[in-house]
Amino acid sequence: MRVTHIITDLDTGGAEMMLYKLLASLHNQSIDFSVISLVKCGAITNRIEELGVKVETLNLKQGEYPSWKAIKRLRQLMQSLNPDIVQGWMYHGNIAATIAVFLHQPLRRKTKLFWNVRQTLYKIQNEKRKTQWIIRLSCWLSFFPKNIVYNSTVSMKQHGRVGFSKQKKRIIPNGFNLKKFRPDLKHRQQFCKEFKVSKDTLLIGHVSRLHPMKDHATLLRAIDRVMDGLSKLGSQRKVLFLLVGHGVTSDLSNNPAIRFLGERSDIPKIMSVLDILVSSSAWGEGFPNVIGEAMASEVPCVVTDVGDSASIVGKYGRVCSVGDDQCIAFSILQLISNPKERKIMGQQARKRIKDNYSINNIKQEYLMEWGFE
Repeated sequence: MRVTHIITDLDTGGAEMMLYKLLASLHNQSIDFSVISLVKCGAITNRIEELGVKVETLNLKQGEYPSWKAIKRLRQLMQSLNPDIVQGWMYHGNIAATIAVFLHQPLRRKTKLFWNVRQTLYKIQNEKRKTQWIIRLSCWLSFFPKNIVYNSTVSMKQHGRVGFSKQKKRIIPNGFNLKKFRPDLKHRQQFCKEFKVSKDTLLIGHVSRLHPMKDHATLLRAIDRVMDGLSKLGSQRKVLFLLVGHGVTSDLSNNPAIRFLGERSDIPKIMSVLDILVSSSAWGEGFPNVIGEAMASEVPCVVTDVGDSASIVGKYGRVCSVGDDQCIAFSILQLISNPKERKIMGQQARKRIKDNYSINNIKQEYLMEWGFE
């Protein structure tokens, strides 16, 4: 059997990483996988190719409409790959996957089409104008795929309200490799030595690219509140905030309690050194990978109530309203002052990921969706 994934791009992002994790988990299956990226190949490309998966690209530029040349190239790739299943990823990838199937088999007698929606949709006005048009087009075309996979309940409901087919829906959450994401004291020791941080410093992380939807402004206000709170309490506890992500630089703040690490490729290591993770997103998140990765690493999380974040952490984290820097700061201060609670919460968080969101369970759900099992 042959499965072709069509995705917007292969840069570092939640959907791209989930595709990679899925392909890696299915590496030994007797399935011939291939990937088509609409935009030129990005950072995840080499990792996918190392799995033995063929990666092709239409070489479109970000925001560029496909030319006749690109459409012809897509048709040629479909003829060459001749997939039994085409799985789209994200809005643009879903539309391209739909076009690809009709170019290859107009009557769809053999090739099955699936979509994959990875984000929430609180306000369509938050999206770029072209993306808004794509979403509206998707509503009209959403009866074509055999099924639409969502990674969160909130996303499924929101897209149903704007016009996506309510009959075609399946929730398959993100999955996590518990061998890769786990607590590791050696990583902690190495990190402290590399960055000249004392071993008793409490490390609080935020891992996300710089984008309005990630709401770094609220995060920075919360950090200021935390440091002011510790000062007023006369606490001698050393606390350092680690901000990781593309575009996240010291231009954002001169607070000495923040260390800006930029974009990193060693996220499993970063997660294993943290004591607390914060997710301050304002919109757009369906199932944030960073929350699952932190929980798998026994790191308790303080999150905003976006997408399925609240249901993911369950009882083993703290949830605040979007933009509520006071709640975020208070939640962080509570966890700072209760090391025993923090430890137990982290252990229970990892168990929650193991029981509900392990990559081995999630890959089985995809196989069942595609009709392999």
